[in-house]
Amino acid sequence: MMRRHEHFRITRFRRTYDQGEGRFHIDIRYKTKTEVTPRTIGVAEAFGLGVDDFKEHVIYDDVTIKISPTDIIYVTGESGSGKSVFLRALEKDLGDEAINIENIQVDSDKPIVETVGGNLEEALELLSRVGLNDAYLFIRRYSELSEGQKYRYRIAKLIESDGQFWIMDEFASTLDREMAKIVAFNVQKQARRNQKAVIAATTHTDLFGDLAPSVHIHKGWGKRLEVKYYPNRLNETCSVTRDLHIEEGTMEDYKQLAEFHYRTSRCPPPRKIFALKRGDEPCGVIVYSHPPPNAFGRSKAWKGTFIQLRKEMSTIARVVLHPKYRTTGLGVKLVKETLPLAGTPYVETIAVMARYNRFLEKSGMTKIAETSGDQTVKKAVEELETLGFKSYALASTETNLNQLRKLSPEDLIKVREILLGISPGYYKRLKASGKVYLEKNEFKEFIAEATLETVAKVISRLAILAQTKVYPFWRNPYECRFP
Repeated sequence: MMRRHEHFRITRFRRTYDQGEGRFHIDIRYKTKTEVTPRTIGVAEAFGLGVDDFKEHVIYDDVTIKISPTDIIYVTGESGSGKSVFLRALEKDLGDEAINIENIQVDSDKPIVETVGGNLEEALELLSRVGLNDAYLFIRRYSELSEGQKYRYRIAKLIESDGQFWIMDEFASTLDREMAKIVAFNVQKQARRNQKAVIAATTHTDLFGDLAPSVHIHKGWGKRLEVKYYPNRLNETCSVTRDLHIEEGTMEDYKQLAEFHYRTSRCPPPRKIFALKRGDEPCGVIVYSHPPPNAFGRSKAWKGTFIQLRKEMSTIARVVLHPKYRTTGLGVKLVKETLPLAGTPYVETIAVMARYNRFLEKSGMTKIAETSGDQTVKKAVEELETLGFKSYALASTETNLNQLRKLSPEDLIKVREILLGISPGYYKRLKASGKVYLEKNEFKEFIAEATLETVAKVISRLAILAQTKVYPFWRNPYECRFP
């Protein structure tokens, strides 16, 4: 039998991680020998090579690197220089303490809100932390996400894992450079706030500012290696946001971003609009409108007449940020810097997302109250369920219309009676009327004459009223009537 030729031989492969000392030691080298063929002999003769000799290659030459369980480690270098070798060796030594982003199990057939967190509240909070804070995104499947959204989702899974070290080879390599910087910024922010370590390797060197590493390893060819250490500090400013500015905006600015808000169909008449822009391109927008006559929680923060209310209060009707820029702190910036420009000493809003994402509180607003909905609204939802409606589907006008068409004439009368039983303070919102206040007789006439299509829309508005909401409030200390 012909003996198999040996062309590759590892001569040394040692790596150890001493967590107590915070040191990782690595020494990797191997030898190669060219296979003898007519063509390799021709090359050898032309260039004076010894094709039958072993040539030693040193990848890591007895190197010691300091690594703590909370470091942000940025490994750069050209393809083939040995970055992945380093990550694999370190991951093997770390064992169960390491979690590789590529090994995260993904269920592509379920809505993403079903695949993270122990309950709904945890899931929404976790997805919001990675920038997937959009009502329609919550109910999408992983397979329906963009590449950037998939990467953000995997980061959410890292956050909820038990892994102390987050391993990321080819870090953000499939993303455009702007998105890669945003992801890098958020990764370090989440890791540092959770006291975790990140080990990210990539050929790109443009992520240094956003990742803000405490250890930077640059792997050159052969045994060339440069290691630098920096203070382990949270980076609070993403480089992508530095050339953005806020200016007074228009409804056109809002319309350009409205598709990124789950309630796109109608925006209340604006009092003031401000846009966050890069050049002429709107990246975010906030709409201040006139306040509604009634709002839960208001009495705990403000008192006055209706005339005073219209003069002194503005309501944040919409805050919309382009999905790419979420997690960079721009939502906080947009609210915080425009509150004093709203033109009134008091600003309020009623928000569902504020339960899971505290950006309004970080902007300077105070959470005054939280409610799970008016009792008459909750009763109406329960009564509609007895007629075959599903509470989770009430927001869909089309689903409501399909159910209405299945009902008998007697049950259709019951639906209209149920809607009339709701507190008069909500009539204006159910009709989507421009009037300040809607009398009961007017609402009764409206419901009696409404087509099935209109009734379906009213029920979808009822679903919004039934949501659990938060009432944040802001007062301008230099203009308000009372502290």
